[in-house]
Amino acid sequence: MAQRGKPASNSLFQLDPTVQELLTLDSFESKFNIKDFVGSISEKLIVQSKEDPGPFDPKPFIRTFESAVDELLALRKDLQQKSEVLEQSVKAAEKDYSKKLVDLNAGFETVSKSFSTMESRMSEVGRTAIRIGEQLESAHLSRQRAQAAYDLIDFYNQFSRNETARLDAMRKEGKEGKHDVAVILRRLTTVAKETDVPGAEVTRDNIDKYCEKFEKDMLRLFDRCYRKGDPKMMAHCAQTLLDFNGGASCVQIYVNQHEFFISKRVQEVTEIEGSPLWESLPDPDASPPKTEPGLETLFSNIESTVKQEAMIIQAVFPNPPVVMQVFLQRVFAQSIQSYLELLLQKSSELSSLAFLRILQLSHVQTSKLVENLKTYDQLTSSTSRSDTPLAGSGSLPGAAATGATVALGTMLEGAMEELFVPYTEGARYLERESKSLGELYSLYLYKFTRYHENAQKAKPSKLFDRLTNQLTAAAAAANTAGSTGGSTTTAQAAAAFINMKFSGFKGASGAGASAGAGAEKQADRVAEEVFTEEDGKLRLDVTEKMLKWHAEAVGRTVELSATSDIPKNIFALLRVLAEALGRSYIEVVIDSTLARVDSRDPKLEPDLQALSVIKMVDLSCHLWQQYVSIALLPLASSSVTVRREMVIYNNQTISRIEGSTNQLLQKITDGIVAWLSLQLAKQKRNDFKPKNDDLSFARVNTEPCETCCDLLEKIRDVARENLSGKNLEVFLTEIGVTFHTLLLDHLKKFQVSATGGLMLAKDLKSYQDAIATFGMPALHERFEFIRQLGNVFLVQPDVLKSYMSENYLGRIESQLLRPYLAQRSDWAQFERKFDGEDTSTELEGKGLKERFGVGRLGNMMKELEGLRLGGGGDALTGMSGFSMVPMNFTR
Repeated sequence: MAQRGKPASNSLFQLDPTVQELLTLDSFESKFNIKDFVGSISEKLIVQSKEDPGPFDPKPFIRTFESAVDELLALRKDLQQKSEVLEQSVKAAEKDYSKKLVDLNAGFETVSKSFSTMESRMSEVGRTAIRIGEQLESAHLSRQRAQAAYDLIDFYNQFSRNETARLDAMRKEGKEGKHDVAVILRRLTTVAKETDVPGAEVTRDNIDKYCEKFEKDMLRLFDRCYRKGDPKMMAHCAQTLLDFNGGASCVQIYVNQHEFFISKRVQEVTEIEGSPLWESLPDPDASPPKTEPGLETLFSNIESTVKQEAMIIQAVFPNPPVVMQVFLQRVFAQSIQSYLELLLQKSSELSSLAFLRILQLSHVQTSKLVENLKTYDQLTSSTSRSDTPLAGSGSLPGAAATGATVALGTMLEGAMEELFVPYTEGARYLERESKSLGELYSLYLYKFTRYHENAQKAKPSKLFDRLTNQLTAAAAAANTAGSTGGSTTTAQAAAAFINMKFSGFKGASGAGASAGAGAEKQADRVAEEVFTEEDGKLRLDVTEKMLKWHAEAVGRTVELSATSDIPKNIFALLRVLAEALGRSYIEVVIDSTLARVDSRDPKLEPDLQALSVIKMVDLSCHLWQQYVSIALLPLASSSVTVRREMVIYNNQTISRIEGSTNQLLQKITDGIVAWLSLQLAKQKRNDFKPKNDDLSFARVNTEPCETCCDLLEKIRDVARENLSGKNLEVFLTEIGVTFHTLLLDHLKKFQVSATGGLMLAKDLKSYQDAIATFGMPALHERFEFIRQLGNVFLVQPDVLKSYMSENYLGRIESQLLRPYLAQRSDWAQFERKFDGEDTSTELEGKGLKERFGVGRLGNMMKELEGLRLGGGGDALTGMSGFSMVPMNFTR
């Protein structure tokens, strides 16, 4: 048998058998590589060529490859023939396949047409069957209605004869019988109400009596099953009563007999009275309570009870959403409300703050309870297992009366709102919160206010009268409820009120005592009270405490106010804070300090400690502004109008305080300037024209200079301790500029000799050194000018004019310097010569003035003539105004 794929060879050259094997189809079916193929053919020929020692002979290679090519050509021809045969076979097969597909498609179309015809016939038959079914259903319903009407009339006639044997027999037929009786009785009740024939009244009474007896029997059965713990029979009774009259009585007996609603009022009162919470509750410095033991226990019991009852209600009642809502409404209206009233009554006996804290605590805890109870909302999504509409003599509260229920969450929120409406409706809460905050502030500032009232008795202040009236009004309100008879004076009422409140802070049981004889004793004690200076100081810890109390009130307001009311309520509390912290505290200190500074003897050294008041005002207002910006304004962001009004109001309040503070600072400055002027006035006539040169040189400075420099150093130290930033710069600059003005006027009053000029130079250098410690660049030029001006008393007459054309003196017009030159003791000797010299030096000085201009010093000298001595400022600067630490209230 010939080898697979090997063609018949016609070549004369016989190929090697190994090469012959390579020229078959098998060699080309696997992975084929032309290089390997050629190498395999010529492998033996290469070996033989290498073995032959003679020259290379290509003929074996040529003959081998020619024969191989011939073999491959023959092989390709044979393959082409086979491919043509196979292609023809494939074409014939494809033609047969296409023909079969056409035949199959024709068959499928025929089958599809048959199915369509069958489907249309079936649809027609179905429609006919539906019409027949509807007709049968209509007939059946008509028959049922007719039968029901017949039975109803029959039962009505039986009741007219007071015969109930048939219904009694039906009731004994088990659950279905009782259910049928319930439906029949409901229908008979409706018919009896609408029937108006002779004897209908008697029949109606018979039906009502039987219905009442049937309902009582079913309720007794439900109660027995409830006590036995038989949920199946309970469910049967509930469904039967639902179909009978809506099931309201069944729900009510289930809720009313629940052990959770057994009165625990005595126990609750005992728990409330024994709670340690009440000791710290009225204390504004104590942290507000987070929980109340009795309330926490009550809410825990409610959650566990509802969890258990939810499963029972789901298993027993055909309308679980209605029953659950009735149960929870009872929980809120009875259990929670009664305990909440006890808590609020007890807290109101202590103080307004205690009442508000308990109100907030209760609101927070109740909100948590409501959120936890909302997890049972799936009950409201279930549907009643009865299609019978609720009707009959009974009715369920709220949504149950119509057979519809609202979402459980909505019901719970409504129940919670009803709990707190009596305390938060309208402006009730805000008025109580504002009153409480005002009382706390008034009591806290009582000693402070009395101290300043006593300090200003000689100059009454409307501000203190107003604060006293607030205390008196609050005391009168408290006195009205507690007084047992007789009348008391305003002082006694105020004393009783203060005693009551301070006792409340300590948690005393007698916080609500009346104002009778005890009020008179308290009034005597208050009258004898001694107030120290410490009571009247402005302290940062007081500001912090007032802000802390206010922040607590703000937290309560956010919790207890409707979302839409929060901005305006926060604004109202801001007014309370501004009234107490601003007018009744900070401004009182400023006014009192102003009065003290005004009344101080100008001959005494000025009271620099008044600057410490300014420091505390600055710190307090800074803290206040930070609090408003960070805590209050963001809460009003939901109302652009209210937020803008808050910003304007707060800025106006701060601006008013800044104005008063600036007035105080100006008064302090005026006192300092007046005292410096007084000391300079003590300068002796001969201090700068001494007769005893040895004694003069023994002194470093004159007495007025030493006194003024000592004060300037004190001013520097106290100012740096109490002022900062721009305020410090303005104050020290004002002192320096004004003292500079005093010195300029001072130098025109004394004649100076050559020896006295040295004393004057030492004084002026001391003044310059003292002012230099202020560290204010604006003062350097002025006091350097003063020092150079003092040197005109030391310079020899022949070089005086040249000296006056140099440095700072060269910038001043000569006629302005003449009053100082005239104080030289030798001025009369060379005045004429000084005026008669050639003008070369004058022209040179004029050129210098043209280069530098007249400048500030020139203006200063011109304006000095019209300056009022000791006016607290000069024509150049003046106080630019005290400024609090700037805060950005508008974003």
